[in-house]
Amino acid sequence: MQAEKYIGIMSGTSLDGVDVVLCEIDSGNCTLIYSLEYLMPRELKNDILSMIAGKTTLEQVGQIDQRLGLLFTQAVGALLIRENIDASSIKAIGLHGQTLWHEPNGEYPFSMQLGDANIITAKTGIPVVADFRRKDVALGGQGAPFAPAFHEFIFSNINTSVSIVNIGGMANITVLGEKLIGYDTGCGNVLLDMWIQKHQNVAYDKDGTWAKSGEVDYTLLDAMMADDYFLQPYPKSTGREKFNMAWLEDILRMGTSCGYPHDGVSTHNSKGNHEGLPLRKNEDVQRTLVELTALSISNEVLKSGCDVALLCGGGAKNSFLVERIKALMLNVEVAIAQNTDEIEAMTFAWLAYKRVHKEEVNLKDVTGASDNAVLGCVYL
Repeated sequence: MQAEKYIGIMSGTSLDGVDVVLCEIDSGNCTLIYSLEYLMPRELKNDILSMIAGKTTLEQVGQIDQRLGLLFTQAVGALLIRENIDASSIKAIGLHGQTLWHEPNGEYPFSMQLGDANIITAKTGIPVVADFRRKDVALGGQGAPFAPAFHEFIFSNINTSVSIVNIGGMANITVLGEKLIGYDTGCGNVLLDMWIQKHQNVAYDKDGTWAKSGEVDYTLLDAMMADDYFLQPYPKSTGREKFNMAWLEDILRMGTSCGYPHDGVSTHNSKGNHEGLPLRKNEDVQRTLVELTALSISNEVLKSGCDVALLCGGGAKNSFLVERIKALMLNVEVAIAQNTDEIEAMTFAWLAYKRVHKEEVNLKDVTGASDNAVLGCVYL
């Protein structure tokens, strides 16, 4: 079968931008042709974070859905214009959408992604495939992570035992073998980004420079790693509804249980946290959060027994985080995957291909769904 062109769109939990890729895909290959990162407006990011924190109305939900649809359309248009691509040559666009809430284990399980696909197809003339996760949830699955199915497709030719770790806002692991295994290991960049934005007013800690200026608080680290999520067996998935500033501040408040006196509090200043929290240096918290991400990832890689770990996603560009992951599993070869920034968006280009061709996606062993299924809805 001749390769077809698909666009993939991904905006992750970090909310730093929209990744857009153009791929040529057939039954055996997914080749990246072009990619573009389109920045998310700060006002939109802040409004989304406010919604996730629970401060929202139905009117705002509808408006965010519209604004994200327009943003995704602009991102696609920017790629088409920059590379002089004829929209009629694109078979379909695969849209993940922006996750606002992910709760697959509640009384009424659901996963909510916003970004109106109708806007994209109306303005580009290209069919859009979206709403991938809810069918898996309807079949009793977690609805996440989806990356393992694509990892199996593109990395199956590796002739050694390998795990693929995607470090986005959350981190997930794929273990390739007779049975496909994949699940979220926990927080990736999300807490690191939140903490430095709060205390340094920058979006992220480039190469972990600020974290390196601090020291690990092992009592705090133990308290974090004691969270039930890290002890749960797979299948499991998570998001900002779990690992967020409230989660971190609850642990920071634990006073004597974290080795600090109950009356040790600080106000807003250059060395402490904010009022009501035990006295700690902010850089020590950042350093400890790096160790939390590195430890929660390395624990799962070591459980897999793999010889090689391939890292991808934004966290793979944090040299200090990568250094700590390597140090925690010296007997595992750690490498950075090719196209590390684009793999998530490529996943949804490939999922659009699978939907257009009405092919089931091999995810039931990953998500815990009762069966594999054809995933996604097509907007013409």
